[in-house]
Amino acid sequence: MIHFIKGIKHIFEGHTRYYITMAVLFGILAVAALTYANQYSKGLILTAMRDQVSWGFYIANFTFLVGVAAAAVILVIPAYIYSFKPIKEIVLFGEMMAVVAVSMCILFVAVDIGQPLRAWHTLPVIGKMNLPGSMMAWDVLVLNGYLAINLLALVYVLYQYAHNRDYNMKILWPIVLISIPFAISIHTVTAFLYASIKARPMWNIAVVAPRFIASAFCSGPALMILVFQLIRKNTDIKIEDKALFKIADVVTYALAINIFLLLTEIFTDFYSNTVHGASMHYLFFGLDGKTNLVPWIWTAVAMNTVAFVMLLFPSLKNRFLTLNIACALLIVGVYIEKGLGLVVPGFIPDALGDIYEYSPNINEIVIASGVWALGAIMFILLFKFAYPWFKKHQQADH
Repeated sequence: MIHFIKGIKHIFEGHTRYYITMAVLFGILAVAALTYANQYSKGLILTAMRDQVSWGFYIANFTFLVGVAAAAVILVIPAYIYSFKPIKEIVLFGEMMAVVAVSMCILFVAVDIGQPLRAWHTLPVIGKMNLPGSMMAWDVLVLNGYLAINLLALVYVLYQYAHNRDYNMKILWPIVLISIPFAISIHTVTAFLYASIKARPMWNIAVVAPRFIASAFCSGPALMILVFQLIRKNTDIKIEDKALFKIADVVTYALAINIFLLLTEIFTDFYSNTVHGASMHYLFFGLDGKTNLVPWIWTAVAMNTVAFVMLLFPSLKNRFLTLNIACALLIVGVYIEKGLGLVVPGFIPDALGDIYEYSPNINEIVIASGVWALGAIMFILLFKFAYPWFKKHQQADH
């Protein structure tokens, strides 16, 4: 109890910029909450989604964040299995990020279904999950399972640190072994949600799952590289350059695979030039004069390509200025490509051949900003809560 109180007390301590940051985040959250209350009252008609495009900005963010959550395994394997010390020291922050990312995923689904009470249909016993046939039910199971596993690991490690003890691998080992297939499965099952829809040719292909995994293992770790540097800059926690550069190596390989898989999709659709490639044509060149997504996807392709070229050269990858630019470019590039660049064109053209051009409206953008702000608040509070024990353990370890 004393350790718990100590962690809570540390949450309320900080510099002026800490209070300003939290005030801004809570301000964004408050505006988003009011906007969501209006959407809850009047329904999804307040969004730009319609029958023709029934998944939009919320599901695009959900898809991107599932990848961020899955990326925690990039730290878990070298830390716990290979005992690579520079990453072992920071794996706790990766697990925090996974917990926050999965929580944000659940929130984005909650705001997308309009009435959150409908979620009771997906609860075991209370609702009817339609297992094993429903991909949605499998996604609910793996996401909540992954959240529980990471929370369990986080609580156990923090408990040990609070009592000046290192964690016992005999206890942690089963959790680690279970978390690895769960990390892969959360994004695989999410990919199957898309790939199992026969009426959407753009998604109904086998490469969606490996493409999701590749994009997760480049964008998630890239985000971690930036966050870890922020932690190092604003606290006295030591994070070795060697750990960040090792993560950057993984980012480079994963980005190469992600670009390759995208090119295979482009080749298949454009070379065969059948009606099944209409969605891809709309995405890259537009259809019937409708070109809403064209500038976005080419921007994403350009960002990912520039980031990949920068990461290929060790002289650029091993300098923090250029490494950070490359990470920022690929995070935004993958966010567009895997978000609106994947979700929206899958619905276009619709079953009757009509085109409804979707762009998120201000209602959706404000609510999505609120979810991101809440995610940032959760990560900061988790970090502040764990800081006293983590710092004490790190000092004892050195």
